[in-house]
Amino acid sequence: MFSSKSKAWSVFCAVVSLFILSAGILKLTVFAQAVENVKAADLRPRTTVVTKTVSASSKSFRAAATENARLKNSLAWAFGSKTQTGWYLYEALIQHTLKIEDNAETPEFALAVSGWQKQNGLAPTGILDKETLMALVKYWQARRLNSSIYPSDDKMLTAPISFFYDPTRSVELLKVQSEAFEAYKRMVAAAAADKSLKLKISKNGEFAPEEKFLKIVSAFRSREYQAKLRAQSPQSGSAGLATNSPHFTGQALDIYVGGEPVTTKDFNRAVQVQTPVYKWLVKNAERFGFYPYYYEPWHWEYVPRNLNK
Repeated sequence: MFSSKSKAWSVFCAVVSLFILSAGILKLTVFAQAVENVKAADLRPRTTVVTKTVSASSKSFRAAATENARLKNSLAWAFGSKTQTGWYLYEALIQHTLKIEDNAETPEFALAVSGWQKQNGLAPTGILDKETLMALVKYWQARRLNSSIYPSDDKMLTAPISFFYDPTRSVELLKVQSEAFEAYKRMVAAAAADKSLKLKISKNGEFAPEEKFLKIVSAFRSREYQAKLRAQSPQSGSAGLATNSPHFTGQALDIYVGGEPVTTKDFNRAVQVQTPVYKWLVKNAERFGFYPYYYEPWHWEYVPRNLNK
């Protein structure tokens, strides 16, 4: 016979065991439910919210960004005797100069403008106003060839007609300064290697007959030929057809970048500056020694003195 103490101990042990067993079952149930919840969460569609971080320094340029968004399409200025409105046609060039890809409407763009202004002795407001635009134009113009000296015959060559936009162009208009043409071909090869441009150019640098982009519209032009062009377009002025043209050197190339090849109407230039080829040239041409005439998206000049600078 068990003593009363032994019976009491047995009952106590049974109760404790039952409690431990119940707690274990409860934990397993909670764990199982947690696993089910995780599985359910994994099966639910997820929405990823990507938020662009605006640096503390650029936040202070939000007002400048608002003003830039307005001036981009409304700033009044003049090019020679031609009234200009806004600087939207030069946004890609401005971004490249500022070493930034942010759009003109952003605080980051205004911050970059402020840095460039400070480097060039202007008030660092971040607003791309007329004074800042004129400073940018001066900078771009300073990088051009700025020469109209005829090259000697031994420095010229007649380029294959396959490199020209017009397949019927007369042979006397196929001349190019030799070094400039070799640099141009290297540039074309680099562009062809960029698959995003989808250019139809063979590995040996030959253009497919149907390809137009990057072909040469005009290269060397003699003084006599330039005078003939001016006579045909008396309203063009020096901005459109210079009396002393860099084309005289054989180092200035008009390159097809879209739209009407060499029409300065704003609607045409607006088409040209948006083409992938033009944007590629803005970012890459100087690697091969070519620099733009900002007003004409198609006009690029070979300036070897700028290389390695």
